[in-house]
Amino acid sequence: MLTLAVALVNGCAVESSKAAPESSVRSTESRNSAAPTGATIDIEPNSAADTVRVFYKYLREKKFREAIFLTNLRPAVEGLTDTELKEFQVDFEEIAAVVPEQVQINGEIVSGESATVTAKLPDDDGKLQIQEIKLRRDGDIWIILSVDDDAEKRIKKEGKNYFYALRIETHEDEARTMLDRISKAQMVYSLQNGNLYGDVDQLIGAGFLPADVRSSDSTGYKYSVKLNADKTSYSARAEPAVYGKTGNRTFIVELNDKRQPHLTSKDLGK
Repeated sequence: MLTLAVALVNGCAVESSKAAPESSVRSTESRNSAAPTGATIDIEPNSAADTVRVFYKYLREKKFREAIFLTNLRPAVEGLTDTELKEFQVDFEEIAAVVPEQVQINGEIVSGESATVTAKLPDDDGKLQIQEIKLRRDGDIWIILSVDDDAEKRIKKEGKNYFYALRIETHEDEARTMLDRISKAQMVYSLQNGNLYGDVDQLIGAGFLPADVRSSDSTGYKYSVKLNADKTSYSARAEPAVYGKTGNRTFIVELNDKRQPHLTSKDLGK
């Protein structure tokens, strides 16, 4: 999943912590029959808690532009056409898939122009945990803080180019990680197969690599493994599916003189 996806969901939520002392607090103790389905507090229209509720509702309904407009990622999508936004559809749909049908909101803390809403959301392992969503008042509305101050400044500067740049950075990081995984898989495979290395299908068949390494749909990179004639050496390559769009650099792993994997990268798109 793209970093933008992580920013959009996990970036909104952090582990629950103690509230600031002088705050307006509504928690599970204020639960009443007027609370929306899934909530354990009375959610007032246009409140911070209501903004969080609507945000996750939009995500479930795959109304991604509307959802992002409720966060400080908004400048990154304001200039995107519907066609351009669809380029990120796969990543956003991954987000929608992990949003619970009913997000349980069980607390709201308002302190001046800041607010914290607590809700049960999936963690990295998919388990529902109490997490915090930070918000900031912007005029008469609340904005979910999906990214930190530095990232927000970058978004305001780059506008719609932010998501494109972020996608490339994410894919390149994932390419490095996958090549490291391939190197480790080759090491284990060779130990089990008389010091001979395997091709991609053999590594997948042995359970050392995920099957989606064959496709660039989710990773943005094409991966390949080249064996020498007697399978006693190998090189692995990660190449952007579309240069300048899914990645800017090609990454190559080769064995050095000490038979250790060595990673290099080149911009081969020009």
